[in-house]
Amino acid sequence: MTLPIIAILFGLMLLVWSADRFVEGAAFTARHFGMPSLLIGMVIVGFGTSAPEMAVSALAAMQGNPGIALGNAYGSNITNIALIIGLTALISPIAVHSQVLRKELPVLLAVTALAAWQLWDGEISRMDAVVLLIVFAGLMTWSIYEGMRKKTDALGDEIEQELVTHAMTLRWAIIWLVVGLLLLVVSSRLLVWGAVEIAQAFGVSDLIIGLTIVAIGTSLPELASSIIAARKGEHDIALGNILGSNLFNTLAVVGIAGMISPMAVAPEVLSRDVLVMAILTVLLFIFGYGFRQMGRINRPEALLLLMAYTGYTGYLITTTFL
Repeated sequence: MTLPIIAILFGLMLLVWSADRFVEGAAFTARHFGMPSLLIGMVIVGFGTSAPEMAVSALAAMQGNPGIALGNAYGSNITNIALIIGLTALISPIAVHSQVLRKELPVLLAVTALAAWQLWDGEISRMDAVVLLIVFAGLMTWSIYEGMRKKTDALGDEIEQELVTHAMTLRWAIIWLVVGLLLLVVSSRLLVWGAVEIAQAFGVSDLIIGLTIVAIGTSLPELASSIIAARKGEHDIALGNILGSNLFNTLAVVGIAGMISPMAVAPEVLSRDVLVMAILTVLLFIFGYGFRQMGRINRPEALLLLMAYTGYTGYLITTTFL
């Protein structure tokens, strides 16, 4: 039992570190080849913060562990909204004033509804996976088009400042890109192996492990970036990280895992986990949209999100072990 626990802890630390190196290398490589700062932020950094979820779910699907693949994706979404936005807004209330975010909130609701509809027959088929990836490609194209139309953008300015402050040669950028990618694979294998071993030792499903330990671990990049952005007053970036990550998890992470191996879905994934994810998404919409004035996620709302996360996690633990 000691070895799987060490594998999970070390795998999580290595996963987060390697994802950061991968994003850094990819961003500076793209910069050297002339990619605009906004595009680097939306595509490379956006992909990079969800690289842990993608790597873990893809590997889990290859190894025949659909519970970890789906639990990681949907559990990360629940963690992102309830735990990360809750903690972030508790530290610094989040003002929602970007028109792009106002458009993305309803899109996230629609994508969550699509996920629930696909799970209705108890499986994620390759056709379902194709639909998810096509929708994801369309949303990415739309987001890039909308972002590039704007003359000024908070995300683009932030990425530009980061690239100038921490300059890197093309050689080192490529080295970190390759090293980060390789270590992503290694750390994912460690994490999945440890998670499966612990699940078997305690006699619980790999879905529960995916929804809890794995989901929290792979969401650490979003936690760090959202808290840092909120403390700087960059609320659009803080909330945009979560919205983008949830869209990525629901569409690309599940889509890639489903393309690798079609997955049978346990009934509780739809009736419990996706239902909680949908309720939290609706709450986020209500808190953030602002029907009469600019939306704002205040500390009381943050506490409500944190209570929801505690209640959901507590329910998973009690129904599993008691």
